[in-house]
Amino acid sequence: QVQLVESGGGLVQAGGSLRLSCAASGNIFRINTMGWYRQAPGNQRELVATITTFGITNYAESVKDRFIISRDNAKNTVYLQMNSLKPEDTAVYYCNAAIKNTFLANYHDYWGQGTQVTVSS
Repeated sequence: QVQLVESGGGLVQAGGSLRLSCAASGNIFRINTMGWYRQAPGNQRELVATITTFGITNYAESVKDRFIISRDNAKNTVYLQMNSLKPEDTAVYYCNAAIKNTFLANYHDYWGQGTQVTVSS
């Protein structure tokens, strides 16, 4: 059993900042790429940012230069620092991680339960 637990969402005014956290726990041998996705009402889930084990990052164009993804491998935790927030950033944010349970196992995708981020204008 693997769990991803997110925290840090909430309501913020445009221009403000929030920091999301996601901690993975359970039967974990190794974690590969971790990331954040978001889904606004009526839209498909979209990639926000990802980070590899070695710290290589990838961002959606819409959040580049505003959001920063980071991770603490010792704590199996990924963070998303969101700055200069805009109303269009409003969405449910989901944590994602590729995790293998044993040395010989394949990596499987796991998802958190989601955390709401609302940016008021």
